[in-house]
Amino acid sequence: MKHIAILIFATFLASCGSTSEVKSNKTQTINKKWELSVLNDNKISNNKPIYIDLSENGIISGFIGCNRLNGTYTIENENQIKFSQFAVTRMACEQRELDLENQILELLKTSSNFTIENGELNLNSENNKSIAKFIEMSKSEIVNKYWKLVTLDDKKVEMAPNQEREQYFILRSDNIFSGFAGCNQFSGAFELKENHKIRFDENIRVTMKACLDDNINEQDFLKIFTLADNYTINGDTLILKTDKNATLAVFQAVYF
Repeated sequence: MKHIAILIFATFLASCGSTSEVKSNKTQTINKKWELSVLNDNKISNNKPIYIDLSENGIISGFIGCNRLNGTYTIENENQIKFSQFAVTRMACEQRELDLENQILELLKTSSNFTIENGELNLNSENNKSIAKFIEMSKSEIVNKYWKLVTLDDKKVEMAPNQEREQYFILRSDNIFSGFAGCNQFSGAFELKENHKIRFDENIRVTMKACLDDNINEQDFLKIFTLADNYTINGDTLILKTDKNATLAVFQAVYF
């Protein structure tokens, strides 16, 4: 009987140790940079990736669309999470950016628990409904940067008189790329491979806006993504190349 009691007690201790380890692993798993992918069932697309960084010491920081965020968070019972003590910078932002930021702050305040599966972080409400989905931010040096077109076919690119903004593209952590072709917005899928290989899906979605300036080289710009096979990067300069290593275009990273 004494041996049975000792065995039960030892099993109890082992069980306690196992629970502690699971909790530790959960905490370690969440301590990453997470890019916002879906908010209230709506896919998020922004010129600059929106993300939160959850550190091991209970500090949350990040970028929420126009302003930077700092605060604290706590985790209990393995997956119950609470965010608090927010501090937000006060940049001059567009109203749509402020509206999105308010939604993000509200989701953090109302988050009750989380799940992590297949590299995705779901923040859930008290009734376990997903209110936001994040993906682990890519560590690639070309992802999550704003790449401004500098040269195309060895020619320096100048903005047309009626052009809204410079031509650019962004690669996101969820393998979606998007940008501005000179008059229309575009988006599609991409894949990074070993040895600086890159593949853009040929099914690029482009808006159908009526363009006033014939000097904007939209088709030439979009053709880059069809022909691109690999890239080189040197600091803030990105070069997309063909499968024969001929230069298609040169881009410069822009930081806001």
